Amino acid sequence: MRAVGIILAGGNNRRMQALTAKRAVAAMPIASSYRAIDFALSNMTNSHVQRVAVLTQYNARSLDEHLNSAKWWDFGRKQGGLYIFTPTITAENGYWYRGTADAIYQNLDFLRRCHEPYVIIASGDAVYKLDYNKVLEYHIAKKADITVVVKDLEDGDDATRFGTVRMNESARIQEFEEKPMVASSQTISTGIYVMRRRLLIDLVEHCAEEEHYDFVTDILIRYKNLKKIYGYKLSGYWNNISRIDAYYQTNMDFLRPEVRKYFFRELPAVYSKVSDLPPVKYNPGAAVKNCLIGSGSIINGTVENSVLFKKVFVGNNCVIKNSIILNDVYLGDHTYIENCVVESRGTIRANTRHVGEGEIKVVVERNERYLI
Repeated sequence: MRAVGIILAGGNNRRMQALTAKRAVAAMPIASSYRAIDFALSNMTNSHVQRVAVLTQYNARSLDEHLNSAKWWDFGRKQGGLYIFTPTITAENGYWYRGTADAIYQNLDFLRRCHEPYVIIASGDAVYKLDYNKVLEYHIAKKADITVVVKDLEDGDDATRFGTVRMNESARIQEFEEKPMVASSQTISTGIYVMRRRLLIDLVEHCAEEEHYDFVTDILIRYKNLKKIYGYKLSGYWNNISRIDAYYQTNMDFLRPEVRKYFFRELPAVYSKVSDLPPVKYNPGAAVKNCLIGSGSIINGTVENSVLFKKVFVGNNCVIKNSIILNDVYLGDHTYIENCVVESRGTIRANTRHVGEGEIKVVVERNERYLI
């Protein structure tokens, strides 16, 4: 084992509106059967990173339940393992995580006990495939202090929601701006970093001494001229789901055959916690076109160009178009849903209509059950 993994999954995100009112972004359902964090965890295990720590904080209950067994990602080993760390009140520290660097600092004992020479840091809110070993080999070949995995966005894509970078001919990062008002580059940081474990410990300790708490602002940007920071370009599919429109688009992308083939048919595989549910039941009168539908669902109406998650009931004469229906939703007869994201564990009353006009509409019909 050459590297230990850290997945940052504790941030509070208000841009997801009601969808993250009771769950972390890393626990958001993806592609009818997965959670967002499954992709980072699968990349870790497929890259033979055997020791992985997940740092959670905000609304961590459903995420912790999802991660309650390491066997789904093959981390249930005598060597290595999957570790879940939440903020711990001690005699020396009474704070929750105040930023990404502070989250790592509060768990430095974990890094000190590890023996792997390198650390791979990833976020839990992105959908992608990546062999971290290739990034590590690139990092070693460049003799870099820090390697940042970067992605070129297409012209017209909004780069201001990410950190933007500029690199020279040798791929060394010369400029780094975090969420600029006006983006001067379409090359963005994906939130994946590789560095030596010993260097990470030193940098994070130095940040804590100066009461700095953010990994990007207080390490990457601050040290860009002092440390050799290089960019490794990711060429495959990558998307961050930290906004409603991005979350919606990511799920809609899985309706494209080439995206489904890339994630579901081509090795390495993407793993997730498996539920013991029956297959989808299509009753007489059901009409389904270009959809992903999770197990345990029952379909009676019309569903087109949509993603339905587990245990969704679609009533008689319902019409669902261009929408995402999360887990365990009951849709009463004669309902019409279009351009919407319907929150989990809700009941949509019969003869109701929900249409997103101009932007994606989030539909929340709460009941007494907890959202997961």
